[in-house]
Amino acid sequence: MTQTAVEWFNQQIVDRQNGNGDSRTWDEIFSQAKEMEKNDTDNKAIHFGEWLTNKHTGVLITLYERFEEEHYKSE
Repeated sequence: MTQTAVEWFNQQIVDRQNGNGDSRTWDEIFSQAKEMEKNDTDNKAIHFGEWLTNKHTGVLITLYERFEEEHYKSE
């Protein structure tokens, strides 16, 4: 499993405490951690959609047909 944004941020703290940090400011590091978290969330949503599509195509088709009927054919 890959390192989470929180784990990465914690490692940045430890590295700086040990004198191994780089020249970025804490704001820059925190911004990078937030971006990593956002990307992780986006990737989870994409992977879930792929899994759902591959495993449950019949259910998705049924739900789409119901959605279409409720939202577009009732006009």
